[in-house]
Amino acid sequence: MANRSTGRQNSGNNAGRGSRPGQGKPARGGSSKNYQKPQRPGRPGEKPQRPGRPGEKSQRPGRPGARGPQPEVKSGANRSEKKKFQPRKGQSGKIFARERGERRSSEQYSGPHRPRRPRAAPVDRLDVHDEHGVRLQKIMAQAGVASRRVCEMMITEGRVTVDGELVTDLGVRVDPDNAVIQVDHVTIQTDESKVYYAFNKPEGVLATMEDPEGRRCISDFLNPQRKERIFHVGRLDVATEGLLLLTNDGELANRLTHPSYEVPKKYLVQVRGPMEHGIGAEMKKGIRLEDGMARVDEFRLVDSTPGHLLIEVTLHSGRNRIVRRLFDAVGHPVEKLVRTEMGPLRIGSQKQGTVRNLSKVEISQLLTSVGM
Repeated sequence: MANRSTGRQNSGNNAGRGSRPGQGKPARGGSSKNYQKPQRPGRPGEKPQRPGRPGEKSQRPGRPGARGPQPEVKSGANRSEKKKFQPRKGQSGKIFARERGERRSSEQYSGPHRPRRPRAAPVDRLDVHDEHGVRLQKIMAQAGVASRRVCEMMITEGRVTVDGELVTDLGVRVDPDNAVIQVDHVTIQTDESKVYYAFNKPEGVLATMEDPEGRRCISDFLNPQRKERIFHVGRLDVATEGLLLLTNDGELANRLTHPSYEVPKKYLVQVRGPMEHGIGAEMKKGIRLEDGMARVDEFRLVDSTPGHLLIEVTLHSGRNRIVRRLFDAVGHPVEKLVRTEMGPLRIGSQKQGTVRNLSKVEISQLLTSVGM
């Protein structure tokens, strides 16, 4: 009896230790088949959880596949910033367009793409078209006019002529060796076999390619491994410095030196001073020399120092020693003479004794100045 009462007492004590009624462990020696795990009371507003199926793993909220409220997605980004938004295939263009304020219907949208170039129309009707030639926009881009896309715009805008005929079609092919191409009335050089150099001749150098007496000449400043046979355009005497054009383009050389094209040449002249008033106007009007009348186109005083004057003159005559003879005729012999410009070509900051390649722009300007 004592043992039974003690057992009942212990069972009662265990049930009353801080546990709720019906939640205590079964008594020792009792059966656990009818035991059920107590459930946590739900929070206000929370949905009851679905009882798990046999063999199913429990899922924690926040992982992929977990149920519960998902973060709201706006403008292609996750508001929680925990993971970047990955748009579905074919949806990125729509989302980005929406961010830019555009509206695209799902029926018309086919994904982001570049704007297509206009398809070239047949050009067999043009006389300048050569089916075995090179596309006009490619020749222009290789000549340094602009990029090929910009050259296409120039053609469609009506700014390009080939052999004097206006071309607005993008499918035109021409022969780069024979065609005369002009952009905004400026001729571009397309023959890659032609070379053009600017030489700043120092004082004491002969303006010739070879000298039998072994004196310094132009060939001493050129690359000995060059393959082209070049020659100088015009002449400068031994004591004169400045710009000389070297090329193998015979037609350009003939036109630059021919008096009918009247290519202007600019010189800096240093003479003894002071100079009487009115000499500049006299030289513009014309002075009679032993081989006829000669005049300058422009006369400008650049600088004046005690005993010396620096004068800039421009003339188009190509006669021998014409500048020196003009100043000798007015009583002011030349002390130093430098040619700084010839047509559109300028010596600029080029050092004496150096040879440089002309740019595409300079070549085009030279050709245009003589009507080529």
